[in-house]
Amino acid sequence: MTECACPPSDLHVRQFGAGPSPVLALHCGLGSSRMWQPVACALEQQIHMVAPDLPGHGRSPDFGDGDVHDQAMAGVRPLLRPGMHLVGHSFGGTLALRLAQEAPDQVASLTLIEPVLFAAARGRPGFEAHATREAEFAAAYETGDKMLAARVFNRLWGGGIPWAQFPPAAQRDMAARMPFIMGTLPSLWEDCHGMLAPGQIERLTMPVTFLRGADSVPIMGQIHAGLQARLPDWRETVVDGAGHMLVATHPATVAQTIAQRL
Repeated sequence: MTECACPPSDLHVRQFGAGPSPVLALHCGLGSSRMWQPVACALEQQIHMVAPDLPGHGRSPDFGDGDVHDQAMAGVRPLLRPGMHLVGHSFGGTLALRLAQEAPDQVASLTLIEPVLFAAARGRPGFEAHATREAEFAAAYETGDKMLAARVFNRLWGGGIPWAQFPPAAQRDMAARMPFIMGTLPSLWEDCHGMLAPGQIERLTMPVTFLRGADSVPIMGQIHAGLQARLPDWRETVVDGAGHMLVATHPATVAQTIAQRL
């Protein structure tokens, strides 16, 4: 593994593997590039993985003013090279989707691991019920108690890990990042960047793979279905016993899924 700041992006970047196939991997919100290491180790003879810490995560600079999705895109956009296999998890999956839409001719394949583009599920079964649960998080955040907001967020997206099992330092770190979660709402719920606009999903003519956990938050299946309905070439893997954080819990399965598209 090597670590660097890779101009012209000012993001901190980890690089894994010495194989021939280039991969750009984008992590989830509240995560870091280190999460990809077990996946990359399983493919170290096949891939060279570039994995940035997104703004406000890991060792990268914090977000500034303005839209968080735009700022994250500005950081990852310079890392894309022709012929790369693009992989994204959760918030990183929405960045991967947008990046592939911008430069479809540069992307060899696209692997979306539970991309949280909630707007893609609008009008589908379970959307309103999930929106109600997310509103509980927003209400907790509006009280000004970030620790409370983090507990509510973890109850929904923490993969069943009780809040009390996190060390106090981890709890404080998650609480400090709650403004980032709130900052994603215009992009993920309202699609303010037009990722779902007519013709945009249809631009993804490269092979697209979806990966989700069978035990994940139910809305993820509806997000996948909303995107799949507009794609010409896709496949999906559903991992038994896995939740939203399957990159961390099932790295071998994630690696195998990526390898199928190399």
